[in-house]
Amino acid sequence: MIVYGIPNCNTVKKARVWLEENGFTPEFHDFKKQGISIEKLNQWCDVFGWEVLLNKKGTTWRNLNPDVQKSVVDQKSAVATLLENTSAIKRPVIEVDGKPVLISFDEDAYADTLK
Repeated sequence: MIVYGIPNCNTVKKARVWLEENGFTPEFHDFKKQGISIEKLNQWCDVFGWEVLLNKKGTTWRNLNPDVQKSVVDQKSAVATLLENTSAIKRPVIEVDGKPVLISFDEDAYADTLK
């Protein structure tokens, strides 16, 4: 299991605590420091949809130039924007055996999916 995110994100912190309290010891991938590949972003988009992966509620998105925001109209443009602005990725993304299974944090969804 790999948890993708940034360590100071409250949602990532909640997810990591839940995972540890429920007996999981996931690897952590800080995409702010370690980066993220275009292939990985496309894989996540294929599973969750680019509209879900792109965190439009976050500060990073809100601080982007309005022209950049308007240019995001499909998966290709979303992935390009996320590659340059990794903090705009909804987080965490949880992968099990190399497959993305969860995004963000919802205790019930985690319990249903991981137990």
